[in-house]
Amino acid sequence: MSISDPPPPPGPPPPPAEKRSGCLTALMAIAGIFMLLPGLCALLFGGMSVVEGGQIPSDVASLVFLGLVIGIGGVVLIWAAIMGRKAPRARNGS
Repeated sequence: MSISDPPPPPGPPPPPAEKRSGCLTALMAIAGIFMLLPGLCALLFGGMSVVEGGQIPSDVASLVFLGLVIGIGGVVLIWAAIMGRKAPRARNGS
């Protein structure tokens, strides 16, 4: 005869995942669209500088770079608004 231990009681259920409100998602998307405008201007003015002079003047280069960085931030913000928040992975080792 063997004595087996009863299975342990189940743990407490995980808390429900917090969902982002639709208003925050819309604000993120709108802010991302506004952030795309400096990136578009940077591409336009940078392209015009290259076509006219063959290179970007040093006084315009920093503004073009800043506009591109803001535009990339807008793309990331729109991506984050569309993808939403993912549920965290379980920590129970499986």
